[in-house]
Amino acid sequence: MTAPREVLLVGEGNFSFSAALCQAAGGSAKVTATCFQAEDVARLQDGAAENIRRLSESGADMYYEVDGTALECTSLKQRSFDCIIFNFPHCGRKSGVKKNRSLLAKFFLSSIQVLKNGGEIHVALCNGQGGTPADKPTREWHNSWQAVAMAAEAGLILSQICPFDHEKYQSYKCTGYRSQDKGFHVEGALNHIFTHSLPYAAIPSINLEAVVGKEIILFEFPKELTEFANRNFLDPKSHHPVQMVQEQLLKELESLWPVQVVDVDFPFLFRDSPERLQACGPDITTSDIYWIRPVEVHNLGEEDCRPDGSQDSPTGNYGLWPSLLLHVQEVVQRSDFCPGVLFRLSGPVYRRVPVSRNTSPAFHQLLLVGALPSEPEPVGQLRNCLEMLLAPYGIALEEEDRSRVHELWLKVKGSFKVGRLEVLSAPDDVQQLCVVTLNLDLLAAQIFGVTDWRLLWSPDFRFLSHFLPSSPGPFRPFSLYPPTYVHDVSFWVEPDSFDELAFHSLVRRVSAGAVREATLVDRFRHPHMGHASMCYRLTYQSADRALSYSQALAMQLELRRLLPLELQVTMR
Repeated sequence: MTAPREVLLVGEGNFSFSAALCQAAGGSAKVTATCFQAEDVARLQDGAAENIRRLSESGADMYYEVDGTALECTSLKQRSFDCIIFNFPHCGRKSGVKKNRSLLAKFFLSSIQVLKNGGEIHVALCNGQGGTPADKPTREWHNSWQAVAMAAEAGLILSQICPFDHEKYQSYKCTGYRSQDKGFHVEGALNHIFTHSLPYAAIPSINLEAVVGKEIILFEFPKELTEFANRNFLDPKSHHPVQMVQEQLLKELESLWPVQVVDVDFPFLFRDSPERLQACGPDITTSDIYWIRPVEVHNLGEEDCRPDGSQDSPTGNYGLWPSLLLHVQEVVQRSDFCPGVLFRLSGPVYRRVPVSRNTSPAFHQLLLVGALPSEPEPVGQLRNCLEMLLAPYGIALEEEDRSRVHELWLKVKGSFKVGRLEVLSAPDDVQQLCVVTLNLDLLAAQIFGVTDWRLLWSPDFRFLSHFLPSSPGPFRPFSLYPPTYVHDVSFWVEPDSFDELAFHSLVRRVSAGAVREATLVDRFRHPHMGHASMCYRLTYQSADRALSYSQALAMQLELRRLLPLELQVTMR
């Protein structure tokens, strides 16, 4: 403890831990020790009277007959603490895991009433009780106390777990339930440290404005993408890992070629045209694009406006950028475009994709465009540079040939694609147009060891704190072993009209991103009626917030309510 802290100990038996803590902390902690028993009963325990005397001399407060599941109902309710400690909670005797889970849940709900913002709750459990992979051996989930799931009911996440070092406190003597002589097994015990998490909240609607050509478009941003809008991760002063990866890549590339920034503020939207979509290549289709139906369209210099519904196309004429490849022609046609220079552009792009641990509906893309001599050396240098930079992180270049386009895919070995290099022949055969696109989010996740791409978008300050210059070292998750809840949903659809990506978008919106994966596990087509039955398995797991079973269930029920209303399906 480096600064004076208010520490509350719950469920003390003989007060030996409280006394040892006071001695170890010196004057850096103001200790309040509580006991479930009455004072006269507590003093009968071996060594209790001496420990109580030591606590009094050190200035600690002591309270008796304090129920750890109702702290807000005691004399402590007007106080708040930086740290609350409960060592080896237990309902007593041969109580089952369900009763002890309930004890933990009630304790957590009570503790947050007297816990300061930024405070910690420490719970020491015997080996195997917590139900996390840190237990050796790990118990089956249903046979554990499910400590992380119980804490989630109170909006808490497990931020750290470490061995319970009982030898550090020389005078500590573990007692059993209600100070019985038979103590708990402290060998292999673990100390679980819980902290507050940001809450889940309803996704707000946001309206944005974009200038496309000679029109000002007012539109509602897709709700499931709200958390991805206007985050400014690529700001030059940003310490976000996406910006750090881009900065390092460009620094290395500049050692070979001049790199010029395309300093143009492109709008959120583009106008639909067959030629523009062809620039994205065969990997992006019209169904992958977020089509936008404007709320209002104003002509620049004119007062009139066209309300929603006036588009020429039933899907709408405007879409969110699915790829920066749509800007290649604009870059090439710039007056300052010249051979031997790499022009770079970066920013967020948006795609309708299934809910998956490997694909994100929004990510930051880096586009490099350069006219290089036709001889293979410059192209080979560019390829070798990328390979040298990314190979240490398990990213390899794999060649593919598609008609007239030569592509080099950057793939995480055995996993997913993170970019590509295209070499296009120019009409004069003197220059080659090299186009590189890189998914900066996937690169950052791979390079920094971020196991869930959703963490890159976390608003929790603890994520970005790992990437400050004062915090060197590998990324460490601040939410450990988040609980997983699995729910299935089945419904009848008309196969010819069912939009599967619309289903995934609805899942994202209803769950506020809490669903890690949505997988089709069964499909059956009725032989006579023609309609089909779809069964999806939804895996709820939050990367950065406390997600309780009751919250996941409420999200699942809301999804079932909205499915027939928005997608015209029949629930099973």
